[in-house]
Amino acid sequence: MTATRDPGAGGTPDPAAGATRTAPRRRRLAVAPGRYRRFTIYALVALCVIVVTGAAVRLTNSGLGCPDWPRCEGEQLFASPDDFHGMVENVNRLFTGVVAAAVMAAVLGSLVRIPRRRDLTWLSLGLVAGVIAQIIWGAFTVWSELRPEFVMGHYLISAVLVANAVVLVQRASSGGRPLRHRVPPTTVWLSRAMVAVAAVVIVSGTIVTNTGPHAGDDRAVRFGFEIANVARIHAVSVLCLLLLTIATLAGIHRAGGAAWLGRRGVLLVASIVAQGALGYWQYFTGVPALLVGFHVAGSVLVWIAVLAVHLSIVDRPPLESSAEGSRSTAGGELDSPHVAATGPAITAGGGG
Repeated sequence: MTATRDPGAGGTPDPAAGATRTAPRRRRLAVAPGRYRRFTIYALVALCVIVVTGAAVRLTNSGLGCPDWPRCEGEQLFASPDDFHGMVENVNRLFTGVVAAAVMAAVLGSLVRIPRRRDLTWLSLGLVAGVIAQIIWGAFTVWSELRPEFVMGHYLISAVLVANAVVLVQRASSGGRPLRHRVPPTTVWLSRAMVAVAAVVIVSGTIVTNTGPHAGDDRAVRFGFEIANVARIHAVSVLCLLLLTIATLAGIHRAGGAAWLGRRGVLLVASIVAQGALGYWQYFTGVPALLVGFHVAGSVLVWIAVLAVHLSIVDRPPLESSAEGSRSTAGGELDSPHVAATGPAITAGGGG
């Protein structure tokens, strides 16, 4: 009679036994899809807030309140409490820690989310890369004594980070199955053009900002452009964005998208109009710092609203349940969702 070998005794270890031992630990650390979505929203909010606090540093003339980096000045790690400009800059730097914590929560949450999704992990890691880039760029901005190209780049990195976070929130709010476009190819391309022009609006806006007043410090140099000319170019780009937005929304409505678009379209048009009116107001009133602060915050809201409309043209499957995820990830993590163009009306231009 042949003896049956016990796989757990002395020989090759039993993989199933190891998985059984680690299962309770994974269940204790597991993050449900709905809870992970909240993590991504926290990261998005933190990234938006630091844009406003960064603008406050510049608008209060505190850009060089801490002239060194990473210390405030010389061997002094923090600014003196009675140094207003130093404290403003210090608070902004310290808030980077809040942003880093929110981003790390999104990364770690993606690793223990049930079901685990590769696309969410990569998108959250993109936030980590962006925050690191922002910290390094911030150091060069201080060392350059607020040269306009560095100040401009600082904001543009923030815009990329916000876009990454918006996509992460959208992905974390839906299931991991393949998606499809809800509108015909023409509307897809209009929506893409809308996003591209919104990016042009952001770039031209930063050029205007770094040409006009509020450099962040009296010693900082500015771009040598004529302020009226760059402001006019910025205004034209905003008008183009408004026209493309209206065309995109019209295409969405023709495709029967009023129900799933919801209030996104109205909010986008309203934010663009309000932002344009605020821009003219600040221009013709001598560019007061408070209005510039509102304009910076409004630019972030317009950018998010543009991305929200663009992402809405992709059909989103329902969010997975934790029970479904436990079954799906028993043998590994889920692949990232892909946009699959299906149906005769959307066989071309299927990319998101």
